[in-house]
Amino acid sequence: MEKQKLVLIGNGMAGINCLEEILKLQPNHFDIVVFGSEPHYNYNRILLSTVLQGGTKVEDITLHNREWYENHNIQLYTGETVISVDSKTKVVMTNHNREVSYDKLIFATGSVPFVLPIPGADKEGVVNFRTIEDCHKIIEISEKYKKAAVIGGGLLGLEAARGLLNLGMKVDVIHIASNLMERQLDPTAAKMLQLELECQGMNFLLEKATEEIIGDSKVEGLRFKDGSTIEADAVIMAVGVRPNVQMAKESGIETNRAF
Repeated sequence: MEKQKLVLIGNGMAGINCLEEILKLQPNHFDIVVFGSEPHYNYNRILLSTVLQGGTKVEDITLHNREWYENHNIQLYTGETVISVDSKTKVVMTNHNREVSYDKLIFATGSVPFVLPIPGADKEGVVNFRTIEDCHKIIEISEKYKKAAVIGGGLLGLEAARGLLNLGMKVDVIHIASNLMERQLDPTAAKMLQLELECQGMNFLLEKATEEIIGDSKVEGLRFKDGSTIEADAVIMAVGVRPNVQMAKESGIETNRAF
């Protein structure tokens, strides 16, 4: 039987776990092509904070190396983004002008960081905390500057702040709510966590809504809605993610929320 062509958009944990199940159930049914926007093999994004905090290399959090793709005859294109899908002709096109046809298509495009829509969000020194490249940028910043502000007091923001402390930076954590990790912790537990992290060196500004990232071409500080300001050489955005469905929408593919 002639193999079908399976294209996977997204080289992250969800997409590759899906491929593993397909290979178990139908190991010889598909010729598989994978596109990943990042220039890396599949890695454990959950462990990114350990890379930032030091002591862990990218290779240590890699889940599937080059040999795994080769052993399963998977054609992998890293650092290449699918920009459109023609569902009528069953063809995907990438930002490298590559066109690949498919019989079956899997979307596993994950999420993109939410960036606060405020003045100055595009200044030099503003970094998200989502990818290996983000980790490298933050480490480079720590080698030049000493004062960082983390916007977001959820788990991701606190992990980023801990990494910045390890890198030798002074850290302010700004959070719009009155308690850290308010979706996971009650006020008592949140206060206990805050006290422990303050002992580790973090400074917290709670119930603060960031209005502007100030400075000329690069970050110099933050201004809040109450008019107060702080100085900062770098700003780490850790204010959540949004589903990465824009390309699907632009290609005319219906999207919806899961329940």
